[in-house]
Amino acid sequence: MGGKAFGNFGGSGRERARRRGQGQLEAQVLAALHHSPGPATAAWVQERLGGDLAYTTVMTILSRLHAKQAVTRERSGRAYLWTPAADEAGLAALRMRRVLDGEPDRDAVLTSFVSALSAHDEQLLRTLLDRDAADGPGPAESLPAADGPGPAKNLTTADAPAGAEEPPAAPAPGRHHPSDEARGG
Repeated sequence: MGGKAFGNFGGSGRERARRRGQGQLEAQVLAALHHSPGPATAAWVQERLGGDLAYTTVMTILSRLHAKQAVTRERSGRAYLWTPAADEAGLAALRMRRVLDGEPDRDAVLTSFVSALSAHDEQLLRTLLDRDAADGPGPAESLPAADGPGPAKNLTTADAPAGAEEPPAAPAPGRHHPSDEARGG
């Protein structure tokens, strides 16, 4: 995007004068990189952020993002050219995996997360897991069903809770979905 300044990420001059948090700076740097026409230098990023950040601050943020595998870098003379490692959805997924990796009880975190999903998001997740199962066995294939070892049961209308209009979507054979346990299934 040529010489166009990449917006006032920090807002007005008075707002920019306040100290920005590391997460906010990282998001701004990533946004600038996503809008670059290709790999960008730290100086290019600094210019797009309005120039109120020191070059060394931009380099520090880029280095932190590199350590988090959110960006890649390639030598170009004495400088680095920086590129986002993934699109914005991929970066969000990376952040979610990092949070999950930092928790001591992954099962509880996943169960809680899935049980809080909207019906639409849960159906999307089931569809993605079913598609993954069709592509071949993976780590999730070895999870036991909610009632112990063996294949997961397909629910019929007779298995549905009283008052339910439709039976819940059943996971693919051999799959156990964390929301099943959270919902007592």
